[in-house]
Amino acid sequence: MQADNYHSLTIVLAKPDAKTIRKLTDILGGQAGFTLINMHMLSPDKVIDLHITPTPQLSNTIEHLLHSHNVKADFCIQPLKGRKKKLLICDMDSTLIGQECIDELADFAGVKTQVSKITERAMRGHIDFEVALKERVELLKGLPLTDLQTCFDQRITLNSGAKTLCQTMKANGAKTVIVSGGFTFFTSRIATLSGFEHHHANTLIEDGERLSGKVGLPILGRNAKKVSLIKYSQDLGGAHCAIAIGDGANDLAMIMASGLGIAYRAKPIVAKAAHCAINYTDLTTALYFQGYNDDDFIET
Repeated sequence: MQADNYHSLTIVLAKPDAKTIRKLTDILGGQAGFTLINMHMLSPDKVIDLHITPTPQLSNTIEHLLHSHNVKADFCIQPLKGRKKKLLICDMDSTLIGQECIDELADFAGVKTQVSKITERAMRGHIDFEVALKERVELLKGLPLTDLQTCFDQRITLNSGAKTLCQTMKANGAKTVIVSGGFTFFTSRIATLSGFEHHHANTLIEDGERLSGKVGLPILGRNAKKVSLIKYSQDLGGAHCAIAIGDGANDLAMIMASGLGIAYRAKPIVAKAAHCAINYTDLTTALYFQGYNDDDFIET
């Protein structure tokens, strides 16, 4: 088989464990059914990276083996050629950060229960995103603008690995973009905090003191995220040169169109459609999946 057809299988343990790594090596060598070309560690006792020849239903086989041996790990199978991507494009809420900003704002407005229920349904793809966004923003009418900064300062936190992911890919020449169905008030601050070069989101309409309950049009939703992916990857070789990460239904189009689409602790509809998933580890796993090792990481 030609080298162009080789695949990488990267397995990232939830925590370093030399015994589990040894067990995995034995299991994969004897039960997975693929031909092993070579194998090395990207992180001691934590990340194993194998170059293999692909076999049918390999993803299902690996998932079954990990589950049956009670190994908590994330894994990715992909073509070896071109695995290091030239564009990082990420959702923000519940992906780069641990919160849904609109739900946190709703808490300040005293309507969190109502808003959170709509958010959950929208992220699962049960209701149209644009309709859901308008409904939720309407419930924020009258919220003082000062509460937005208070919300950011007191409630919003970067997810583990977000800054390292961004800075490492930037240092290796990749473009970095946030595309969010949330709001520019937050994406601008998260972009600065984590190092992303570009950000796109929705705009909250206000009168200088309070929110009006309206959102600027057109609304940035599922299709707009895919448009951003295509736009930013156009001069890099196309969408297959991009890695896209998200958790909700409005991330589906960009995840499916990218070269490597990752579902980050995602809703079932997203996890099913993505190329691979991060469920047990943090965002640095997106670097391991591309073949980066610990020595390559840029920690700031």
